Amino acid sequence: MKIVLPGGTGQVGTILDRALSAAGHEVVVLTRRPRRPQDVAWDGAALGPWAEAVDGADVVVNLAGRSVSCRYTPENLRAMMNSRVDSTRVVGEAIAAARRPPKVWLQMSTATVYAHRFDAANDEATGVIGGTESGVPDYWAYSVEIAKNWERTQAEAPTPDTRKVALRAAMVMSPDRGGVFDVLLRLARLGLGGPVAGGGQYVSWIHDEDFVRAVEFLIAREDVAGAVNLAAPGPLPQREFMRVLRRTWGVPVGLPATRWMAEAGAFALRSDTELLLKSRRVVPGRLRDAGFAFAWPGWEGAAGDLVRRARAARAGPGRLRARVGGG
Repeated sequence: MKIVLPGGTGQVGTILDRALSAAGHEVVVLTRRPRRPQDVAWDGAALGPWAEAVDGADVVVNLAGRSVSCRYTPENLRAMMNSRVDSTRVVGEAIAAARRPPKVWLQMSTATVYAHRFDAANDEATGVIGGTESGVPDYWAYSVEIAKNWERTQAEAPTPDTRKVALRAAMVMSPDRGGVFDVLLRLARLGLGGPVAGGGQYVSWIHDEDFVRAVEFLIAREDVAGAVNLAAPGPLPQREFMRVLRRTWGVPVGLPATRWMAEAGAFALRSDTELLLKSRRVVPGRLRDAGFAFAWPGWEGAAGDLVRRARAARAGPGRLRARVGGG
């Protein structure tokens, strides 16, 4: 198959590009900084010669958007919104204009669309969309609006011959340098991976192998469209999540952090506490109903595999580096 990855240079794009290319597919990456023969230049905002790559492709997986690994200032939040909405709009325009449109358009979204909650898990049928919770920072609602606008832009695109799926992805865990697992593992290795603000908030995640397998599954399943949660069936509280990671690496203690300590740490890392404090309790309702079988359903097994691969990468040459966001 010919698979086009707009914004395929970030962490998730690197994972997909590597796996899909190894499986024998022709992968074309749309990026602002083309470096390889299979890279095509685009700006993520306007139609251009890059649209020729979409015409005749079998699949488009749009991953473009400004990285969420930043301070959530008004300027950065606007950039997150605009980069996601604009790139989704222009991908839809390219598909609509294609003489031979792709059969399926998978559009990256986020599990952040769901409410901050502890009482029950969010699946696609019964999950609570966020934005109106009390007792959380006001700007958390803007993150939900980004996700809603992201999905709405895809849904409203006039592409009647192309099946559309919105990937409500949890944190994709891979040993690639610079990814979210790399950051969490670094904290654990330094003895800083203890409970944050009590650690009761849920962490939803998906192993990189299962993320790729789920994408392949959704490409093949012509009866699945709309929003699909890409998350392992075993979300767990942050304190337990980090306890398992520390134990797997061999670190006996993780220092706890209060909310204000988390704020200071996030500021130092130029990130935001929403990534640490929001309870994302998300489960894969539609994937499971469609018969998808996770290779890594539980965090203990997944953490063991990821730690083994991270150790091997640190011991050998050619360490992979990947950004969280793609362009």
